[in-house]
Amino acid sequence: QFAYFLEKLRSTREGDGTLLDHSMILFASSLSDGNVHSRANLPIVLLGGGAGRIKGGRHIRYAKDTPLTNLFLTLLEMTGVRIENFGDSTGKLELLSIA
Repeated sequence: QFAYFLEKLRSTREGDGTLLDHSMILFASSLSDGNVHSRANLPIVLLGGGAGRIKGGRHIRYAKDTPLTNLFLTLLEMTGVRIENFGDSTGKLELLSIA
């Protein structure tokens, strides 16, 4: 169903691109190992171009113990929400955006 959803976004024209080009979709889990309830090395996929704000086609590995809330803070700023912190965030993520 998720692949179907992404294909629908990719095939729907919007302005100078597609709905997928203009979207930011986070597909993630809150646990990397459910047997031990580990939150280390979470599986996270960020899809879409964020209306030209996100450079795609990459695998980015951030430093160990980087809070997931740093990603949330970065995505919020990309959508125009300006806040200083979010949960236990320590700052915005570098390398994610084009600008």
